[in-house]
Amino acid sequence: MTSKLYTRDALCLMGASFFFMFSTMLVTPLINGYSSALGAHEVFAGVVTGSMSIIALILRPLAGNLSDHISKYRLSVIGSVLIFIGVVGYCISPTSQLLLLFRLVNGVGFVLATVCMTTWLSFVVPREHVGEAMGMYGLMNALAMAVAPAIGIALYNVIGYRETFVLSAVAALLVFFLVQCVQNKGEAPLVAKRTAQHEDADGKSVDTSTRKGTSAGADGAGIVAKRNKRASWTQAFKNVRVFQKNAFPITLLMLCFSMPYFATQADLVEYLQHIESPVSAGLFFIFYAIILLVIRLFFKKYFDRVRYGVWFWVCLFATIAFLVSMMFVHTLGLMILSAGLLSVGYGIIYSVNQATAMMLAPMKEQGLASSTFYFGIDLAMVIAPILGGCLFAFVPIQAFYPSLLAFLPVALIVYCVYRKQLNQAVSHRTW
Repeated sequence: MTSKLYTRDALCLMGASFFFMFSTMLVTPLINGYSSALGAHEVFAGVVTGSMSIIALILRPLAGNLSDHISKYRLSVIGSVLIFIGVVGYCISPTSQLLLLFRLVNGVGFVLATVCMTTWLSFVVPREHVGEAMGMYGLMNALAMAVAPAIGIALYNVIGYRETFVLSAVAALLVFFLVQCVQNKGEAPLVAKRTAQHEDADGKSVDTSTRKGTSAGADGAGIVAKRNKRASWTQAFKNVRVFQKNAFPITLLMLCFSMPYFATQADLVEYLQHIESPVSAGLFFIFYAIILLVIRLFFKKYFDRVRYGVWFWVCLFATIAFLVSMMFVHTLGLMILSAGLLSVGYGIIYSVNQATAMMLAPMKEQGLASSTFYFGIDLAMVIAPILGGCLFAFVPIQAFYPSLLAFLPVALIVYCVYRKQLNQAVSHRTW
């Protein structure tokens, strides 16, 4: 490990990223059944479950703009508090309607946490190590996504819904405490620069660092700092952009590569039942997490050194192989192979795309670049379950996974169009 990358700030943020994803994913497999237990119709239970993805899709661009103008620390604190409030609300909700309200609160907190912490991490590590940092950050997320659902389901079977959600609330509290330990508060570059100066009575710019010994200088700096923070909030809500233009290709690429993953996440249990496979669906994501851990630890330094095109071709062929292999998942060995192919195809491209989005954007737009990356994932999270249902209804079950191959030519076209731009990201140009 390099001391420049694994500082206390970076480790605290990686830990916080694990716990906020753990908090969210512990609830995800249980919320549908909990909604039904509170009296929700099947359709409304689905609305409650999917409302987090919908709110993420809507608010992600705003969160990205906020991250470029507001302290990442402040936004992460707000996000962790909202996640905590949402989960506590799950524990006390007497009706499914109130549960929907708290689900939306949780969703807003989740959006802030995902965008802000990714952006924040890019501020606390050297620019030349952003790829490795994003790989480890993504690994923390992936481990939480694999471990939390299994723990949540196991606990629910023993102690019930509400008591299980308490663990999710504890994880949200850990996020709150971990971000307190980060010294670099992730101030937006322009805000940090403005707060270092204020104008004197004649309108001339005066560096407050030369007036630290005077109470007037300190008071003036404090007033200007507060004024700049208020202005930052105002600026963040003006001219909100949906995408960071340089990172926009990443949105399209993430949509294409995420569709097979989220279709698998949503429909694997039903798919294995349809093909009468004797293997357990729960084992798939356990193997996926283990293999992903090994891959990301081995390749972590290469995310900053290898051109995008190399990763793209490896992940494209791995994804094709995964979709073909899923037609024959009738033994444990084939399931392990399929999980390994997905961990390469989706697990690697996830980290590479995340790092590339950050490297393509100027420092003052890192938050918007982060939201641009996540926008493709949000789209896939909304579309994949719906598409999966349509495929089950209208195509033979053997064609379920081959049908998802249709997204890969689109990814290939996007790469060919933006190839030069994507491959230049590894040069670590400073803006």
